[in-house]
Amino acid sequence: MLEFGMTDTPQSNREVIKTALGRSVSALIERQHADGYWCFELEADCTIPAEYLLMMHYIGEVDRGLVAKLAVYLRERQQADGGWYLYHGGAMDLSCSVKVYYALKLAGDDPDAAHMQRARRAILAQGGAARANVFTRIALALFQQVPWRAVPFIPVEALLLPRWFPFHLSKVSYWSRTVMVPLLILCSLKPRARNPDGVGIAELFTTPPDQERDYFPVRSTLNRAFLVFDSLGKWVEPFIPRWLRARAVHRAESWLVERLNGDGGLGAIFPAMVNAYEALHLLGYPADHPHCLAARKSIDDLLVVTETSAYCQPCLPPVWDTALAALALVEAGPVGQQAARRGLAWLDAVQLSNEPGDWRDSRPDLAGGGWPFQFANAHYPDLDDTSAVAWAMNAAGRASDEEHLRRAVQWVAGMQSSNGGFGAFDVDNTHYYLNEIPFADHGALLDPPTADVSARCLIALHLLGEPARAQLDTCLAYLREQQEPSGAWFGRWGTNYIYGTWSVLAAFEQIGIPADDPAVRRAAAWLKSVQRTDGGWGEHNDSYEHPVTAGQAPESTSFQTAWAMLALMAAGEGRCDAVARGAAYLASTQDNAGLWTEPWYTAPGFPRVFYLKYHGYSAYFPVWALARYVRLTGRQPHSEAPIAARAESAAELRVAA
Repeated sequence: MLEFGMTDTPQSNREVIKTALGRSVSALIERQHADGYWCFELEADCTIPAEYLLMMHYIGEVDRGLVAKLAVYLRERQQADGGWYLYHGGAMDLSCSVKVYYALKLAGDDPDAAHMQRARRAILAQGGAARANVFTRIALALFQQVPWRAVPFIPVEALLLPRWFPFHLSKVSYWSRTVMVPLLILCSLKPRARNPDGVGIAELFTTPPDQERDYFPVRSTLNRAFLVFDSLGKWVEPFIPRWLRARAVHRAESWLVERLNGDGGLGAIFPAMVNAYEALHLLGYPADHPHCLAARKSIDDLLVVTETSAYCQPCLPPVWDTALAALALVEAGPVGQQAARRGLAWLDAVQLSNEPGDWRDSRPDLAGGGWPFQFANAHYPDLDDTSAVAWAMNAAGRASDEEHLRRAVQWVAGMQSSNGGFGAFDVDNTHYYLNEIPFADHGALLDPPTADVSARCLIALHLLGEPARAQLDTCLAYLREQQEPSGAWFGRWGTNYIYGTWSVLAAFEQIGIPADDPAVRRAAAWLKSVQRTDGGWGEHNDSYEHPVTAGQAPESTSFQTAWAMLALMAAGEGRCDAVARGAAYLASTQDNAGLWTEPWYTAPGFPRVFYLKYHGYSAYFPVWALARYVRLTGRQPHSEAPIAARAESAAELRVAA
C-alpha cells in the first residue's frame, strides 16, 4: 500500500509509545473475563437510572437503600444551569430533566432544596413538563401527572393490522417493536402507578395539565395529518368492542412472552425490559411468576452499584466488546493474540443458529448465523456485531473458526437492503413516513442502512469472495454515495464523522481499495484537517445537531484519536506526521492503570435524543491504534506480526460460499 507524507519517529518517542502499548495490552487482558469475553460498562444519560427509580414506585417495590444511591448519581450530574444533559458537555435536555426531577422527588428530595429549585427553574424556562417528549409524557400519564390525551393514540389493536396497512410492527425497528408492544398494553389499559408516597410534580407545569391544550406541536405537514387521525382515534377508542380489545391484548401478551428472552430480557434493552415488567404486572402475573422474576432479574443485572452511588445501564455489550478487543489484540503480538483466541472461542459458543427471529419476516429461507450485541438476544442478531466478529475471526486465522465464519458472512450477505447498504438489524427498514406519527417525536423509529454498519458488512461480503461480488459492488457504490462533500462519512453508531470515516476507510483497506483512490484521499485530507494542536482528535456529540461542527470538540479523546489513526493507517499513511503525533498523544495521556479515562460520551443510541458512553472504547481502540502503529513503523519484530498478514493472506482466508 502507498505511504504518503512519511516521517520518522524519534527513537525516544518510539520507546515511550512501545512502553505505553505494553502497559495497555496488559491492562486490557486483565479485564478479560475468565470465560473469555470482555464486557465493559455501558453508560447512558440520567434518563435510565431515573426510569429505574420510577419503575420501583410504579410497581410499589421500593428499595430505599438503592433509591438513595441512584439519587446520589443523579444529583452529581446536575448541570450548573439546573438541568441534566444527554451527554457530557451537552445542553440541558428538557425530557431528561423532568424525569430526573421526578425521580429525585420520589427519592425524598425536598422540592425547596437548592438543587431542586434550580432544576425547576430550568424546566419551567423551557416550557415546563408539558413540552417533554412522548416517552416522558407516557411515564407521567402512568403516574396521573398528565391526562391520557397528552399521550398519542397507540391502541393495542394496532397489532391486528394487516401487513399492507401503512403501520405494521414489521415496518419499524427492532428496538421500536420491543418498546412499543408492552407500551401498547399499558397505554390501552391505562393503569395507575402505585406511587406509595403519593408524590406528584404539578409544579413543573406552566399550565395545569388538565387545562393544557398543546401537547403535540406540529412537526410537519404529514405530522399534522397524522395528528388529525390521532384525535379521531381517541374519539373512537371508547367504542372499541371489548372482545376486540381482549383479542388484541392476548396477541400482545403472546408476542411479549415469546420474546422475554429469559434473564436477558425483552430485546435485551432497558426500556423494553421495564415496559415488559410493568405490562406483566398489569396482565395479572404474580410477582413470583417465572416471567416476572426473569424480567426483574434482567433489569437488575444492568445495575452498577458502588458503596456510595448506583446507576443503571441501558444494556450489556459483551459481543461487541469482545469482537473489538480481539481485533485490537490480534495486532499486539503473541500475548495479545492468545487473549484474542480466548475471546473468539467464547464467541464461537454463543453464535446463533436457526432460532426464531423477527428478521425472518423478510428472509424466511435464510440460514441463521449471527450474533446479538448482548449475552442473549436470540430474536435480534446484529449485523454490525456479526460483521465485526467475522472480521476478528478472519484476522486471527484460527482454523476452528472457519465454520462459524462461513455461517456468519452468509447470514450477513442475506440481509442486504435494496439500496446496497445494511441496517443494524433489519432489511429495508425505510418507511420514513412513520417517523412523522405522533408517537415518533424522537425520530428514531426505523433502522435504515447506514455507512458505518455497511462498511463492516462490506468486509463480510469480501470474505465470501467471488459469489458475493455483485453484492459487494452495490455496497461499495452505496458507501461512495454516502461520502460527505468534506470527504468524511457520517457515524450513526459512533461519534460521529471521525467514527464513520474510520469505519469506511478500514473496510476499503480490507477489500483492497488502493490508497490513491480519490475517496480515500479526500477522507484522509479531512482527518488531517481536523487534527487538534495536541496531536489528538476529538468530536462533540453536538455535531449530530450541528454538522458544521464535524470533527470539532473542546478537547481530544483517546478513542477518537485512535479512530483517526486507524483510518489514516488504513489510507496508507502509517508513517505520516499526523499519525505519529496521534500516537504521542495517546502515550502522554495514558492513565496509571494503563488505559485511558475521560468523561466524553462515545456514541449515539439515537442521534439527538439518546447517547452512550462505551467504557471499553477508551481501552481497546487506543490499544488497536498503538499496536498497529508500532507494527507499521517497524518497531515490532516480524515474528510478532498479526497472525493474518493483511493483504497477502486475505484471499486465502476468504470463506467458500
